[in-house]
Amino acid sequence: MIHFPPGGHGDTELFGEPDRLSMLSLAAHVIVIDDEPQNVQLLIATLNRAGFHSVTGITDARSLPGLVISEPPDLVITDLHMPDCDGFGVLEILSPLINQERLPVLMVTGDGSRDARQRALTLGAKDFVTKPFDLVEVLLRVRNLLESRMLFQDLRKQNRTLLESAVGTNRELESTRLEMIERLALAAEYRDDETNQHNLRVGELAAKLALRIGMTPEEAGLLRRAAALHDIGKIGVPDALLRKAGPLTEGEQRVMRTHTSIGARILGGSQSPLLQLAEKVAESHHERYDGSGYPKGLAGVSIPIAGRIVAVADAFDAITNDRPYRKGRSVDQALQILREEAGRQYDARLIDALLAIVEAQVSSNAEASLA
Repeated sequence: MIHFPPGGHGDTELFGEPDRLSMLSLAAHVIVIDDEPQNVQLLIATLNRAGFHSVTGITDARSLPGLVISEPPDLVITDLHMPDCDGFGVLEILSPLINQERLPVLMVTGDGSRDARQRALTLGAKDFVTKPFDLVEVLLRVRNLLESRMLFQDLRKQNRTLLESAVGTNRELESTRLEMIERLALAAEYRDDETNQHNLRVGELAAKLALRIGMTPEEAGLLRRAAALHDIGKIGVPDALLRKAGPLTEGEQRVMRTHTSIGARILGGSQSPLLQLAEKVAESHHERYDGSGYPKGLAGVSIPIAGRIVAVADAFDAITNDRPYRKGRSVDQALQILREEAGRQYDARLIDALLAIVEAQVSSNAEASLA
């Protein structure tokens, strides 16, 4: 015998606090599935009386997939034994929502066998009501399942908020770290280049080379900023070596070469794509194409392409501008020196790209002077 719970205001007390009931009944969409129309009507009427505003009943579970798409449920109440598509089939249909959205399914059944319950639980059923069922018990179980779902949704929302907050904090920390590193690079450059333009020029030329060999504008833009940090490791090299007017001794050269490893350590360990690229550049821009460079003795394409590009840009700018130990040379002289080292110290493809960039600039300047 199926019994209705007492009517009237007392119905709401089944759900505890009135505010909680209001939230559940207004927000939740419940789907009721049973091949017996009278059972569907009874459960819908019971839920409506308890304050649920969105309840959908069906007698053929084969219509469930379309219904789930058009009106996603917060709870499904289903009979177990039904023709065509039984309760196990319902659980299989709802499997993605059960697993990903923690959709609760209340199984209503007259089959109290252990095997049936175990199979239903395995497929994702969260609770059972045995026929003939008591409607008060049904409402209490509905309340508990919906409250659990609401708690899950609240927790997921909080986790998303925390994740977004953490991402924002990480971005802020990375931005702060990048600013500090760029200022360190600026300090290092002031010790070696009083004009404070070498790093900027190397970055601009590196970006042009990157575009010339087919990199995307985004990749070239990232390299432009990373290349400007290539000599940050010089912050750890004594001023006496950086400003020495004559050639360095063998021991002094060993110290000077440590700036690549120092730079890599300063830039290392970041999640920022820019700083990860800058770390590669700092460590590899003094490797040689023939394998005789430092610090790792890499050769050919085993040298990161960013390092190979910056090596050419750095050398061209260093040759054409004044250094503490010599005066700058002409562009033609610089190109001649670099051509002689193509395939030995530098990637020949990048030397060709540099020649093309310089020729294009010369043609542009000539056209401008005639205009």
